[in-house]
Order: sequence, then structure tokens, then C-alpha cells
Amino acid sequence: MCQNHFLKMGSIGNLWFLALVLLSTLSLLSATGKKTYIVHMNHNLKPLSHATHHHWYQSLTSTSDSILYTYTAAFPGFAAYLDPEEADSLKKMDSVLNVFESRLRSLHTTRSPEFLGIHSNFGLGDGRQFQEIEQAAHNVIIGFVDTGVWPESKSFDDTGLPEIPKRWKGKCLSAKDFNPKLCNKKLIGARYFLKGLEKEAPGEEPLSPLDYNGHGTHTASTAAGSPVANVSVGRYGSGTVRGMAVRARVAIYKACGNRGCADADTLAAIDRAILDGVDVISMSFGNDTGVPYHEDTNALGAFHAMQHGVFVSAAGGNSGYRRSLMGNMAPWMLTVGAGSIDRDFPAYILLGNKQLFRGISIYDGPRMGKKLVGLVYNKGNNSLSNYCSKGTVEPALVRGKVVICDAGESTSVENGLRVRKAGGVGMIVVNPFALKELSVENDLVPTVAIGTKVGNLIKEYEKTNPNPKVILGFGGVQVNVKPSPMVAEFSCRGPNPVTPQILKPDIIAPGVNIMAAWPEAVSPSRLKMDKRTVKFNYMTGTSMACPHASGIAALIKAAHPSWSISAIKSAMMTTAYNLDNTNFPIRDVATGKRANPWDFGSGHVNPAKAFSPGLIYDISKQDYAKFFCSLNYPLDQVKLNIDCSEKFADIGQLNYPSFSVFFTGNRTMVQYSRELTNVGPANSIYGVTVDAPPSVAVTVNPRRLVFRRVGEKHKYTVTFTDKSDKKSNVQATFGWIMWSNNDYKVRSPVAFAWP
Repeated sequence: MCQNHFLKMGSIGNLWFLALVLLSTLSLLSATGKKTYIVHMNHNLKPLSHATHHHWYQSLTSTSDSILYTYTAAFPGFAAYLDPEEADSLKKMDSVLNVFESRLRSLHTTRSPEFLGIHSNFGLGDGRQFQEIEQAAHNVIIGFVDTGVWPESKSFDDTGLPEIPKRWKGKCLSAKDFNPKLCNKKLIGARYFLKGLEKEAPGEEPLSPLDYNGHGTHTASTAAGSPVANVSVGRYGSGTVRGMAVRARVAIYKACGNRGCADADTLAAIDRAILDGVDVISMSFGNDTGVPYHEDTNALGAFHAMQHGVFVSAAGGNSGYRRSLMGNMAPWMLTVGAGSIDRDFPAYILLGNKQLFRGISIYDGPRMGKKLVGLVYNKGNNSLSNYCSKGTVEPALVRGKVVICDAGESTSVENGLRVRKAGGVGMIVVNPFALKELSVENDLVPTVAIGTKVGNLIKEYEKTNPNPKVILGFGGVQVNVKPSPMVAEFSCRGPNPVTPQILKPDIIAPGVNIMAAWPEAVSPSRLKMDKRTVKFNYMTGTSMACPHASGIAALIKAAHPSWSISAIKSAMMTTAYNLDNTNFPIRDVATGKRANPWDFGSGHVNPAKAFSPGLIYDISKQDYAKFFCSLNYPLDQVKLNIDCSEKFADIGQLNYPSFSVFFTGNRTMVQYSRELTNVGPANSIYGVTVDAPPSVAVTVNPRRLVFRRVGEKHKYTVTFTDKSDKKSNVQATFGWIMWSNNDYKVRSPVAFAWP
């Protein structure tokens, strides 16, 4: 559905046209007043003359394409798009039990918890239910190294929480604008580390844990926010917003501001978080691509955290779909990329030639009106006018018109303000990739965002039509959008630029249009001229994906307190899924094509499965040290206090839950060993399945593993043999190794490369 950008005017087009002209908010009505109805049938009365129930239902409607769905199980019947008179006629039939108008219900969650399935009372495979684990999460503390917190947010309400764990050593600091009494049994720590930023820009960032940016409040509430009912952003839905681990404790370590994060500050924050006693550190910031681990303070801090048993979840970065631009690649971190969820905010562009295009928007201000207005693109003498950059939007050319703006360095809100100031009445934002734009901004002028394919069609109309006209319409919220998830265009991709033998990212998680708590001191656009205040706001980025993973890690920690950080990470990776909600391999937004492990790692995180993975790939602190030693860094400078008496001949031998195989030079065979630990039932037998590309032969030995006890370990060896045609210029291909039985599937991606 999200690929249907363009509709010609016909019976369906008339429907959308009228919806736009009348500016209906949620229901799309045709001139005859058609609506969607659900028809409850007595399926036992199906005439023998109809081969199937579907054929029978079709015979009851005026047109064969009226049927939207056929229901066969708990609710026998169908959904159809009908005139009210036709619906009334159906009610009178003996075979019809009832007819219901299909009403659009309010959105009842931030959507990502529901999309991830953690709202369900599913079983963990050991007799426990999810609600039991959710309750136990009050023993888990998540530390957020970010821009601070807005403590007054209801997302940090502590109702129903027991006393703070006695092992906690943290505290809330006092500041001129921050009262430590606002901390409670939910928000148990709030510190700030801003000396580095203060050196860069004295007095710019208030020395306080208070959040003047929004990022920190948003990430913390995404991971562990308490449920807040009746939340909406303007007219876009009303429901309950909650984090992943609603009973986990929150500790804030403000080390970032509007300028970014200084390494000195973030490392201090990580260090303090470890000493305070956090269980999980969530880092939604990153370093420059390709920095060696021993020169990367974030990686070193995370290594230190690992040695103390603290799980570190880190954002992979937003540098886009080009290869090897990722940050936070160290194997002792969980590197998280971003995917979309099954929620959309449809908006529509109707041109004067009656062509209709679909885009996306959460614009919440006054609508344009019912009349078509002028459309303009790239007019004026400035070469940057197509970007609507500062000083390029000329009032004489845009007054009273909708302006097409190519996405550039400025935000959509900034461009919209320029358009509005110049007298424009609306804006179409064209984003430079294949599919529709997925992320939204809280615009101040009627705005619809689209992708480059649709943008080119609209630009061509504007160019060739002597009097181009347009009207913009807004359709509210839509859920169960297909296909979902998709790898976000901005999400950084592999291979790992520092240690390519370690596949990165590890997983993807929801990171597009995530609604969470927001400081009331910060406008939703963060622009000073924007005087609006909101308590919740939408944000997009791997920064939003990271806290989803952090919250899920906290829940797994609550379910399995004795598990190592590597066990938790392995559980999340080996249970990740790779098929979207159309049962097709997950796609890449940037290209529209099938994504691969360089895009999504092991796949999309699947909490329901991660609680009970069956087998895990465990990595000891000593093995991580052995890995670090194998990189031959000057350890006398790093001073990690590790024993380097042992090294890996090939760092790909680390017991990682994924494989990255490089056939460099004349190397035609690579052999790696792995060890699996049984965390499922005793007396479990697993067999191996290999999905290998034609260019590589993959042999696994042994092919069967028998685990008599819980905690028992078994090793296996994989031999990868290059069979490629050297003249084919194939640079990369992918496959899978999966250990499974009737109850569990333990899957590892394999990336092959010929650099």
C-alpha cells in the first residue's frame, strides 16, 4: 500500500478527490456517501450454487471490487465498501446477522510497543508470562547518556513502583533550574557532565540535568517510560504512550547539548553510570566512522562497562545507505539500526490535471481551503532556490502558492517558515531517495513529504503546465501499513569499517516517527521562533531505535538476571526476524529492493522470541580481551589492564552470533568455530540448516548437537570455500546458518565479501 504513490482519476480517484476537496480528516467519502461496512454472516446458509463463501459474498454486493476482506474464522463475514442504502438492504437478508459501520478508532499506543508485541501476555517457554517479567523489571536500572531529562513528564511517574534497589549508588544533582526533589522511584538519578561542552562554548549549555534539547527525554521515555493515557500530538491520534520496560528505573547522565556530545563528557558519564550501578547503558550518539577502538572513547568506555557486566546499546548512526559509514561498531556493544513501523500519516497532493499522489504529514494547523492554488518550483535567480534555502524564497514568486522544496540542510520546519514568511500557503518536500518519505516533522505550514519518484512527476507537471495548480489534504493516522518494517534510508550500513570480520549492525529496531515524552521548555521543532509547547513529540533516527533495544535488553535482564551481556545480545540477534508483514524479505527504503545483513544485521528485533532463544552464543570477558589484544593496538597507551598472553589468529573466531567472511587476496577458504550454550530445556537436539549463495560452499561439522543439560556447551566448525568466478566482479553476497528443532530457531546471518 505504501508504494501506491499515484492514482489516476476514476471511481477510486473521485473518492480521493472529494476527500481532499472537502478536507475530510479520517473517512474518505465519495459523492454517493460510500463507507466501509463489516457484514456478519450466517455462513451455514451459503447456497450450494456458490463454490466458496467469498463468491457468495461477492454476489451480495453491487460490484465485485466492493469486497475488501473476507473473514472466515472467529467472525464469519466480510468487509465491503458500500452505499448506505446497500448496507441497509443487506441487513434485511436472512443470511445476514448484522451490519456494522467500520469506524476509525483512535490510536491507543505509541505503536512501537504494540508493533513489537510486548503488549501481549505471551509465554516465555518456561511457564512464566510476560506480565511477570514486566513486573520484575523494577530491579533493572537503565542509564541514558544523552541531553538530560524533563522530570515533570508523566512518563517518569513512579506510581506503583517499590523502593529503589539498595545497590543503587547514584543521585540527583541540584541545579539552578533542576530540583532534585522531582526525582522519584522511577527517575532515580540525574547528573550532568558538561565540562567538555563548556570549553567549546562557554555558557551555552546550562549546567544542569534539565533537558533543553528534547533528545534525552525522548530516548529515556522510549526505553522505560511509564504508561501515560490519553496522549496525542495535535489531532494525530489519542491513546496510551509507554516505553519498552515500563517498570525499569531511569538514570540520566547529561553529557550532550544542542551542539552535540563531547567525548570527555560522555566517557565521564559512562564511567559514573558504571559506578552508580546501572545494568544497561543506552547511547544514542556516535563517533566518526572508522576510528580504531583504542582511539574511540565511546568504545573504550563500553569495553569498561562490559568488564563490569553492564549491557551497552548504541545507535549505529544516521549517515545514510552508503556502505561502511557506521559508528559504534565494537563487538561488546549492541549496534542498532533503524526500521519503520506499521503506522503512517497519509497526506495527499491533488494536481490541477486531477492526478493524485500520496505522501506523509503530521501538519496540525489551519488547512489550505477548498480551492486549487498555484504551484511553484525552483523559481528565481538563486541557484539554491530549489532547496528553499535562506534568502532564496522570493515573495513575488510564491505568494499564495504551494512551493516545492527539495530536502537539503535545513529542516522541513525551517523551510516552511521561509515559505510562510514569503506569503506561500503550503509546501511539498521532496526527499532524495526511491520510496516515499517515512519521517515526519511538526510543520508550521501545510506540508506533504514525498519521495523522489513522485517528486519528479510533480516537478514535471509544474514545468510543463502553463498554469500549474494543486491542493493538499491530510488523512490522519493509519496503522497496519504494509510492508513493514523496512530498513530506514538514513540508517547506517555495514560492513564494519574497523573490524570487517564482525558483522554490523547487529539488529534493527523501530526508529521512524516514534512518539515519546518531550520537554515543555523546547518547541517541537526546536526552533526559537516556534513558540508551541508539547508534552510528547515525534522523532526519527537510530537514536530512537537504540532505546527500543535498551528497553528490551532490560526486560531480558529481568527475565534472566544471571545471563551475561553477551547472552542477552545473542538472544536478541539469533531470534530477530527477516520477513515483513507481507511475508516478503524486509525491504530497503532507499532502493525499494530486498535488504541484506549489511543493512539490518541479524534482522528486526523480536522481543517475544528473545526471552526464550533456546541456545545462545556466550562471550566471556577474557574472550573480549583476547579480541582486543588481537588488534595489536598499543595497549600501554590504552591501559585496559587486560592479559594479552593469548590472541586470535583471525578475529572472526570471536564467538559472535553472526559471521562476516572476507576472501582477501588469494584466500579461498575461511574456517571459524563457534560454541553454543543451551538455555532451553534439557535433552534438546538441534540440527543445522545452511542457506548459502552459489559462489560459496559452506560445510558445518557436526550437523547435529545434543544438549543433555541446561547450560551444556557444544562447539561446531564452519568451513567457507570460495567457488566464485573471479571475473564476475561480485563484491558481496549473503546467507544463513540456523540451528533448530521443533521449538527453537537459532539463526545467524553470514556476509561474504571479496574486497
